Amino acid sequence: MEITSGNGFGPFEVFLPTHSAAPKYQQHGEFPGRLFIVEGIDGSGKSTQLSLLHKWLESKGYGVVFSEWNSSPLVKDTTKFGKKKKMLTAATFSLIHATDFADRTEKSILPLLKAGAVVLCDRYVYTAFARDVARGMDREWVRELYGFSVKPTVAFYFRVPLETAIGRLLDGRNGFKYYEAGMDLELSDDPEESFRLFQGLILREYEDMIPEFDLTVIDATLPIEVQQAQVRQIAKAHLDKATNVRVQR
Repeated sequence: MEITSGNGFGPFEVFLPTHSAAPKYQQHGEFPGRLFIVEGIDGSGKSTQLSLLHKWLESKGYGVVFSEWNSSPLVKDTTKFGKKKKMLTAATFSLIHATDFADRTEKSILPLLKAGAVVLCDRYVYTAFARDVARGMDREWVRELYGFSVKPTVAFYFRVPLETAIGRLLDGRNGFKYYEAGMDLELSDDPEESFRLFQGLILREYEDMIPEFDLTVIDATLPIEVQQAQVRQIAKAHLDKATNVRVQR
């Protein structure tokens, strides 16, 4: 299905759920740019891998732009305030993150793809699909909420055992924040145990999404350089098919 954006950027590719089957991306012509996104539970190492890919692409002369989850100036302060005051419910979490994503899609992701850039996203709609459903939101409703989103060129999912991810996080920080640990769900009074239970729910959603959205699985227990070699090989195969993504020097 093609939808024309309100800013005059023309039609773009979306996916919409149906009542009879899992939502699938609709097909039409490709953008000149490329969209690579990374997903995974906290502690999966996805951000490290995306940063390494970013540097490699720049070294090869590609025009690269980075976009991060929950970074739109439109709602960033509101989200921060809501978390600080512990005011956010599961529904408001869904809606505020969808607003952030819509703003970034309209103002940066979509126009940059149409201009021929390589766009890298640290978390994408699958983060909402996993976290919001883990918080009790209806699975189909959340997918409909993000029905305007652009299909990624490649959606990398960094698969890691829950205990491995938690061990990495505990080595690098002192405790977990309220919403990060899923304390709003009242899974446990202990932040660490609540985090473990919450991430377990999120992990289950991610695993179910692998066949549904054709996520590209990377074994996040492998050495960092091995993972990165796999990511670059996959990305390069898609870049070789593009004609307008390299920066003219």
